[in-house]
Amino acid sequence: MEAADAVVSGGRTTKKAAAAAYAETPSSVLINVPGSPSGMPSFVCANEADVGAPAVPPTVSKVERAHHLAVPQLLKQARHHSQPSLVVRTGGEVPAVLRSDSMRDRDRRFDQFKTFSGRLERQLSSLRGVPQNTDVEKGAASKISEEDTDEDDEVPTADRYFAALEGPELETLRSTEVAVLPKDETWPFLLRFPISAFGMCLGVSSQAMLWKTLESEPSTKFLHVHPATNHVLWWISVALMVVVSITYLLKVVFYFEAVRREFHHPVRVNFFFAPWIACLFLVKGVPHPVWEIHHAVWYVLMAPILCLDLKIYGQWMSSGERRLSKVANPSNHLAVVGNFVGALLGARMGLRELPIFFFAVGLAHYAVLFVTLYQRLPTNVQLPKELHPVFFLFVAAPSVASMAWTRISGEFNDGAKLLYFISLFLYVSLVVRVNLFRGFRFSLAWWAYTFPMTSVALATVLYASEVDNVLTRSLAVGLSGIAVVTVTGVLATTMYHAFLRKDLFPNDVSIAITRRRPKFSKILAHLRSSSSDVKELVLSIPNFSSNSKQGAYCDDAGSIYKTRGSVGESTV
Repeated sequence: MEAADAVVSGGRTTKKAAAAAYAETPSSVLINVPGSPSGMPSFVCANEADVGAPAVPPTVSKVERAHHLAVPQLLKQARHHSQPSLVVRTGGEVPAVLRSDSMRDRDRRFDQFKTFSGRLERQLSSLRGVPQNTDVEKGAASKISEEDTDEDDEVPTADRYFAALEGPELETLRSTEVAVLPKDETWPFLLRFPISAFGMCLGVSSQAMLWKTLESEPSTKFLHVHPATNHVLWWISVALMVVVSITYLLKVVFYFEAVRREFHHPVRVNFFFAPWIACLFLVKGVPHPVWEIHHAVWYVLMAPILCLDLKIYGQWMSSGERRLSKVANPSNHLAVVGNFVGALLGARMGLRELPIFFFAVGLAHYAVLFVTLYQRLPTNVQLPKELHPVFFLFVAAPSVASMAWTRISGEFNDGAKLLYFISLFLYVSLVVRVNLFRGFRFSLAWWAYTFPMTSVALATVLYASEVDNVLTRSLAVGLSGIAVVTVTGVLATTMYHAFLRKDLFPNDVSIAITRRRPKFSKILAHLRSSSSDVKELVLSIPNFSSNSKQGAYCDDAGSIYKTRGSVGESTV
């Protein structure tokens, strides 16, 4: 039209020149396909201002001009029908569809996991008298299925986790499933920070306890371990525990729904024991004598473990979908180790009855868990390579139990030796399998090596103090050295991936499953679009026919907005 305007300004306007200029202007067609079409399609045309009559080419006759003015009026009746609509527009480039300000200002795809959003936010806004636009909010939110809305306060069931995820740790989304969060972009850090990160605290804090034992036990006096080593490791453990705890507390505050999903996860729920076990390790490894610590510290740390025992063990025994025969996996050992660590620390602090109580509870459930894991059904999925280290959790429970019984009974007697020999055999049986140590990438599962290796080394040091000879001393020093090297290497690798490569915490898809299995139509709808009800197929057609040379763009007041990537957007 610039060419036509130039001709007009020069006073040399002719119908022929204007028509030629108009014909050179490319046109485009937008076909808006709603999410659930029904009936016959309707076609809507409007001018660029969406008001008034459409502009008519200057060369058309009066009859054609009347036709151009009448067609939009006749078709306006079908404008608000839930039908596909055709939008014709001139111009060489198809403009982006305008979105409302509320849609642009805020990305609501992660709101369903946020604490201060959804229902709570609407309630607070209502108390403040702020008007709510629920239609816009629903339109801007990512819709996977109609059932997955903020109004549904339920979390996925255990059967749903098993159906949507695969692998023994249930961390991989099945190919037939649809995540409720975008998988092709990085999520907020707190959403990607899992409860299993407390495994790092277990490994480092157990090292502080190991070096304190090497300093104090008679079997390792010849090493002349300096007390400063225990001090340095203990403070490093405290700093790491503080950082991890604060980070996860922030997740609890800002993404409470994600924490709820982790707690209901059949595997992740076991890692909720890890923070309290790590604290028990820190108390046991404190540079000062343990018996000088007030007993109230032990009661405070064991109260959460008792509550978790009642919750988890009750589900193992009576819950249909969370019974032990269905959810058994190596991480279940964490739910048992806490009882033995509490018994060990309590006996060391001078307590008697309650340490025996926790030892008895842990021993009973360890026996059941051990047999259940050995009798895993042949239909269970084989452990992938990157998760093989969790097998070392088999070693942790009997080794810590042997130390606990040693402190309860006052000597490394036959009962303690029985448990120690079981842990030593399991340790050797895993070490000789060289295939477990190669061919897999680094992940947080590597920390499963550290804590059990350290616990076996601790038990060996106590055993060498009871059976003192060259062989037992060499075994104690050798296993302690392996544990130290393993923790140092894994800690260095973790820092490298966390701060340099920045790939330590990938998107945690295990918490992003739908509450119900999506229907086939819902899966197809998700593939077509990630966040809108209306799909747009854009056809850019230069030199359209003369009857449609002047098109208009129909903006449906915020109900239509542009989506990319999911539905094919073709240009002809």
